[in-house]
Amino acid sequence: MDYIIFQVFAKLQCMKHTRLDSPPNKKRSVPNENNFDYDNNARFTDNFCRCTSTWRKTQRRYDNGTGRKNFKLCTQNLVAIGKAVEAYKKEHGDFPDWLSNLHPKYLPDTDILLCPTDKLGGKPIFKRNADPKMPVSYSYYFHPENRAGIKEDRFVYSDVIPLVGCRHHLFNEDRECLYLSFSLNVYESHINWDYAPEHTYGSPEAAITTFENALARYPDDRQFFKLYPLLLALYTKVGNEQSADAIIERLKSAGMIPDDKGYYSVRDILEESGLYEEMLEIFKAAEQRQPDAEIILGRLAYIYKKLGNTELAEVYHRKTDPKYELWGKPVPDFSATDLDGNPISLQEYRGKVVLLDFWGVWCGFCIDEMPNLKKVYATYKEQGFDIIGVSLDDEEPKLRDYIKENDIQWRQIYSGKRWEEDPLAQQFKITGVPSQWLIDRNGKLITHKARGEKLEGLVVEALKDKPENQ
Repeated sequence: MDYIIFQVFAKLQCMKHTRLDSPPNKKRSVPNENNFDYDNNARFTDNFCRCTSTWRKTQRRYDNGTGRKNFKLCTQNLVAIGKAVEAYKKEHGDFPDWLSNLHPKYLPDTDILLCPTDKLGGKPIFKRNADPKMPVSYSYYFHPENRAGIKEDRFVYSDVIPLVGCRHHLFNEDRECLYLSFSLNVYESHINWDYAPEHTYGSPEAAITTFENALARYPDDRQFFKLYPLLLALYTKVGNEQSADAIIERLKSAGMIPDDKGYYSVRDILEESGLYEEMLEIFKAAEQRQPDAEIILGRLAYIYKKLGNTELAEVYHRKTDPKYELWGKPVPDFSATDLDGNPISLQEYRGKVVLLDFWGVWCGFCIDEMPNLKKVYATYKEQGFDIIGVSLDDEEPKLRDYIKENDIQWRQIYSGKRWEEDPLAQQFKITGVPSQWLIDRNGKLITHKARGEKLEGLVVEALKDKPENQ
């Protein structure tokens, strides 16, 4: 299970944060991906980011030195897949929908589709990426659901971008994956290949030339605006301060950063240099174009905090999450069925302090939180504290096994659906787990962020209050 979790981390967007105490006059430098700021002002960071160094440490536990030993064989597999793709294209005039379409005519040996370092034997982590016909270790990026987005990337970046990828090897500090490009060349690069264009194009200078030429050809095409943050990073890497400053000035224009990755890149580079005023100008311009974008609002909250404006920091902090407006208000009742088939509602817990815990066995963060929940529950259950678990699992046997093995004593609501379809998750607008809502004795929300060490203190304070009817 842990091995699966580390692969899930690899699938997630990994942020490369740096020291927060960089002096304003420090020379601009490329972010060091081994240092991170878990920005409490931005909910997206908490829900979707896990540091790259943690991913590496976990992978080392399972790699046991075999990644490099099998590296050459995996490279040979990708070369063979490339030749098979080329033959398929020659006959059909297009790329296959899935790598399994290459078998048996173009790729007789199915073992070539299995990375020798893949301990899951081609079993996919995400169903969306699963080959429909057979086990395949390699990520195929041009399958039907991805085609529109990948076509846009090919237009912007050309055919050097990945067609097939392997994430089962442990490489050096900044090259974790092996890729087969659309031009059928094999190369190593970052897990997010567009974070390291110097690998994709061969050198920082080659990437700079390519991006400059593309922007010169398409100066007003918003598809190409994503190249500006990448150019900023590349200019910084090669020490071209003048060009980097010119990019910063250009990014201050509203709409020059087209996507979340661009915001991440700009944030990292400017923060490493302590350029918070410049960052503020860029994100204020972005706010004009996208006034409700959480990534922008969360970053503005953080910038104002760093600049010492705690009042505006709090304003933007609350804008990032509408649920803050629910604090102190009655939590809507619900009627559901628990895991044993018994009816359960929030109303029947009135008079108790209740933690409504949205979680899943598949969620590593939820599992990390469970020992703390058990400790607080055991300590305060006799004083009027209780927990209602809302499982967003879709495999009941795994849920029941986990509950039994870990002696979880509070009731669980289970619909068999994850949050996209679960009725309670939809009612409470849950967008990530764990999500822990602490409710007072009168049914009013104390906080929707009752996680970690602060949970016990919040429970202690809430238990001091008496119900309004007493």
